[in-house]
Amino acid sequence: MTTEEIAKAFKELGHATRLSIFKRLVKSGESGISVGVIQEDLDIPNSTLSHHISSLMSAGLIKQRREGRTLYCVVEYEKLLGVISFLQDECCSDDMQG
Repeated sequence: MTTEEIAKAFKELGHATRLSIFKRLVKSGESGISVGVIQEDLDIPNSTLSHHISSLMSAGLIKQRREGRTLYCVVEYEKLLGVISFLQDECCSDDMQG
């Protein structure tokens, strides 16, 4: 991943509402959850939620899939692991890892 991609991910996760949405999605696992469930769980107005979901998608942190009339959001775990690896690779020496 490029430094720009990492920076974009951090920028989008730097907003409290987006971080809450992302955290909820991580808890949902690889199957994801519907936009309606996110809205109910976090009590976010629909238009606001759409804006935040778009921001997370533009950073490549989540994707969406449609099943019938229901729209699901799913974490892009490869991207998440790339961000985590970036931090580990850049800041941790061997003696700090245990």
